Amino acid sequence: MGFLKRIFSSGSEPKSGKVTAMYDDNFEAEVLKSDLPVVVDFWATWCRPCQVMSGLMSELAKEYAGRVNVYKMNVDQCRGTAQAFGIRSIPTVILFKSGAAVDRVVGLMPKDELAKKFDALCGLREGVKTSSSKTETNI
Repeated sequence: MGFLKRIFSSGSEPKSGKVTAMYDDNFEAEVLKSDLPVVVDFWATWCRPCQVMSGLMSELAKEYAGRVNVYKMNVDQCRGTAQAFGIRSIPTVILFKSGAAVDRVVGLMPKDELAKKFDALCGLREGVKTSSSKTETNI
């Protein structure tokens, strides 16, 4: 199904203010080599909390259009990337800057708390926690 979705979609380049599907084969180019900060929502169709998180990501993608690229990655279709980033629970959201994972959210989080993480990713606030739980102030 992922193959058909890629054929009929407009490509992996995010449209302004939209969450775009991401796949193993374009992860490096779209996330790790992106000029803009990137947020990736790891999810699955059968996961109810993931559906809630998806709605929050759609709202935030609109609010941060042009400043952050927001992608979603189905862990059932993209097992390689999910395993590479140690995804054990979903929803998991990883925030990337300059090709490095700088923060991670596991489980649901209120929209205002997610917005704080987006702000920090954009450099609007300091104190993003890295995946190793250290605080990095200059991302």
